[in-house]
Amino acid sequence: MILELIATFCAALFAGAAVYINLVEHPARMSLGNGPALAEWAPSYHRATLMQAPLALVGALAAGGAWLAGGGAGWLAGGVLLGLVIPITLIVIFPTNRQLLDPATAGNLERVGLLLRRWNRLHALRSVLSTAALLIFLALLG
Repeated sequence: MILELIATFCAALFAGAAVYINLVEHPARMSLGNGPALAEWAPSYHRATLMQAPLALVGALAAGGAWLAGGGAGWLAGGVLLGLVIPITLIVIFPTNRQLLDPATAGNLERVGLLLRRWNRLHALRSVLSTAALLIFLALLG
């Protein structure tokens, strides 16, 4: 039961943070204008990475462990969904992150705005996947 609780806890924290970023933090930063939004995005991105990467990894591993211990295919499915945020981040989102972190990008505020809007749409994938994993885990616990 401990693996299931760890997986659910990690998914809840990850999903909560991801949804908060998409629905609250990113719109607030964009309301400041493209230059200040970029200035806020970079440190926020670095700090969120330190929190969210371990949550996704530990949560996915715990769900996989719960499945291996006989917990059922739902734990595997939720673990895969939660774990998918890692390759999606590295393969799909990171090219946009790299552009946003490039000091040369800051000089083109129109491009900054386009990249930040793209980043939010891509980041929404993380919100959807982690929320789906959380809902599966909660249903399995309930």
